[in-house]
Parts: sequence; C-alpha cells; structure tokens
Amino acid sequence: MTRSFRGWSVAAALAALSLAGRAATAQGGPAAPSPLMRRAFQLDLADSTAQARAIFQGVIDTATDPATKAAAQRAMAMSYAFGGDCAGTVRYESLVIAYWATREQADPRNAFYQEGEIADEAARVCLDAGDAQAAEQWYRRGYELGTKEPAPLAHPRSLWEFRLAHALGRIAARRGDTAQARRQVAAARRILDGDSAMAAQQERFFPYLAGYVALYTGDLATAETQLGGAVALPGNERDPYLRCLLAVTYQREGKADAARAAFQQAYDLATGHNPPAAFVRPYARRALGLGR
Repeated sequence: MTRSFRGWSVAAALAALSLAGRAATAQGGPAAPSPLMRRAFQLDLADSTAQARAIFQGVIDTATDPATKAAAQRAMAMSYAFGGDCAGTVRYESLVIAYWATREQADPRNAFYQEGEIADEAARVCLDAGDAQAAEQWYRRGYELGTKEPAPLAHPRSLWEFRLAHALGRIAARRGDTAQARRQVAAARRILDGDSAMAAQQERFFPYLAGYVALYTGDLATAETQLGGAVALPGNERDPYLRCLLAVTYQREGKADAARAAFQQAYDLATGHNPPAAFVRPYARRALGLGR
C-alpha cells in the first residue's frame, strides 16, 4: 500500500524527485525538491516537525536511488535541527557524508567538498543547540574532509582554515574563553588578509564572527557595532541569523523595541530549510510570544 501525506503520494512525488535527482547529479548540482518535500519544509517552518519527519522518512524508505535518499536524509537532519536536536542532526548528516564517500572516486573534488560542508552544517546545528563539544568535533571533521580535495583545488585550503578559525572563535566564546576567542578572531583576520581571492567571497562573514564573539563574551557595544555593520553588507541583508544575533544584542542591552523589531525581521526572513532558519524560527517565535 502506498503511503500518502496530506493528499500527496510518496511514490508519485518520489518519481519526480528521482528523475530530477539523476539529471542534477549528472550536472553536479542539487536536485530541485519535489512538492512533497517542499510541503515538509513548510511544516518544519511552522513548528510541525513530527509531521515533516514522517514525510522525510517516507521518502527515505521508498527512495530508489542513492542521491534521492541522501537528499531526504539531509532534509531529515535539518528537521531535527528545527527541534534543536544535535544528536538527531548528526545521525542523519553522517548518512549523507557516507553517500558522498561513495562518490569520491568518480567526483573527488565535489565529494570531499560536500563532505566538509555537511560536517560543518552538523557542527553549526550542534553549536546553536549548546553542544560546544560536538560542534568542535564536527567542525574539525569538516576541515579534515574538505582539505582532502585533490589538486587542482576548486576550493583553496585557506577557505577551510578560515572556516575552522571562525568556528573555533565562536565555540570559545560560547565556552566563556574570551582570550581564545580573540585569538581565533585574529587568526581568521590573518587568513583573510593572506588570500585576497578567497577573502573577496568570505570577507562579509568576518563581522559576523567579531560580533558573535563580542555578544557571547559580554561586550555588547562591540557586538551591536559589528552585527549592525554585518547586516548592512552586500550579501548579508537578508540573513536571518545575523538579524537574530543583533536582536539578542539589543535584548541584552535593554533595548526592547529595537529587539522586537529585529526579531520580527529575523523571523520573516527565516524561510529556508537550513541551519539559520532552524535556529531563528524557534528562537524568534519564543521572543515574539508566538508560541514555544
């Protein structure tokens, strides 16, 4: 018997997803999500994660090709992220990494990059969930995997070095280790300054690091300056996570009206099925009194 969810047949939607997945895999890009998967994304955004996971599990269970199954597993990992569940996210992201490991021989540059990206994705969810130890483990794993990319490199080693310094700075800040956090901020700055080509794409993430460290080490004036500047940078204007960090800063400064406005902006912008939205939607919902 074919399972269905809210009128959508898993088998029917999966057929379309599978065809899109094979075409996209041939081109090296991600498959477009099926209507069924998009419905599950919306359920997660609406705090109906149990219903979303039922859909994702149905796709996982009935997937007929590895790429489609891995895409659904990654979506399931994000569903657990919406619930602040580090362990659940890691469990499914590990399965996605295992899929990309099967692609290392055929497509090594993309495979190792994807493995590093997915490990970093799990790490970010864990840090947002308050598990600094798991976050550090997975960020280091992401660096290890990403830097296995064979030459000629499509993604420079400096990119992974910057990402790791960025991550270790945030982790140190969450642990209350101000000195270590500042050392990692300085390291990130040196890495950017040492590779102008990489920095052209990554510079906009530096104020995020500086602001995050300032916020979680109690330097609220610096946090407001850095995060306020970060949200105005090209490419960051619609970043819900930065808006949420700025809102938290205002909140801790006692600026209630500014905090509420920033939380509302963050909530309205958090429409993706990704780590920023997974953190922002529940956090801003609580801050705005919209439910748990």
